[in-house]
Amino acid sequence: MLPVLSALFPVILLTAIGYASGKLRLIRAEGLVDLSNLVFLVLAPALFFRTMSGVQPAQVALAPLVVYFAASLVLMLSTLLVRGWTRESAMQGLTASFSNTFLVGVPVVTFVYGPAGLAHLLALITLHAVVLLTAGTLALELAPGASRAGHPARAVLQAVRSSIIHPVPLPILAGLAWGQTGWALPELIDTSLRLLSQAVGPLSLLMVGVSLASIRVGDQWRGALTLALLKTVVHPLLVLAVGLAAGLSGLPFAVMVVAACLPTGANVFILAKRYKVADEQVTAAVALSTLLALVSVTTALSLLPRG
Repeated sequence: MLPVLSALFPVILLTAIGYASGKLRLIRAEGLVDLSNLVFLVLAPALFFRTMSGVQPAQVALAPLVVYFAASLVLMLSTLLVRGWTRESAMQGLTASFSNTFLVGVPVVTFVYGPAGLAHLLALITLHAVVLLTAGTLALELAPGASRAGHPARAVLQAVRSSIIHPVPLPILAGLAWGQTGWALPELIDTSLRLLSQAVGPLSLLMVGVSLASIRVGDQWRGALTLALLKTVVHPLLVLAVGLAAGLSGLPFAVMVVAACLPTGANVFILAKRYKVADEQVTAAVALSTLLALVSVTTALSLLPRG
């Protein structure tokens, strides 16, 4: 429990600080629009580009990653099937399948599994956003009833274009392309991108707390609890089941299951704010899944192999 609590404590503390700031009106809910624009349009693209610029696909162990993303996409698509394909269900599906792999995952995996385990988690982190956020964005853009006009085929092309020429996948794809050139980022540019990247997690969690301060509890917690349980219970069980069916075992697979136990990543909150879709429910789900992850991650670590 100690390494899990140590990793989750900063997440809980920053969210609590944001909550107190919102209650004290130090940061007003109206200001979240500008803050979300800052994170979504400036800070997050810097993080995505810099992370992907260091990816070498040949060094990635594919089987555990394929299992993780297959299970995650199945959960996302199942949410659309059960609840009907709408912008709200697309956001809910992403909330149930997108893990906080960096802020929580890195310290947990490093403490428990060491450098060997961290290498597998970093492979997941480099692809996590490009696969799941792009899939979620595409589901949002293509959702029936979204504001589009004209011939259906043209609407689909516009939606696909919007999901690519977009602050999430575009810097990811650009960073991946840069990484394949073999060129290192100039030191001054890399330092600037690193500083911008480091602000994404803390600022996002503070924003989650501020948003929580303005939510009416009775309206959101029930749906949020369902999403949090999907994220911290159903998601890891699905990864475990798919992995066992594929014959996986050992450290790489264990890291993927632990990653699925992690709480919902704050990037989903930023996307919900940006699209103004289920943002209050997603905010509450981020907070609840962080608390539930204390149990899910600890359980997974006690049952899975350590090497």
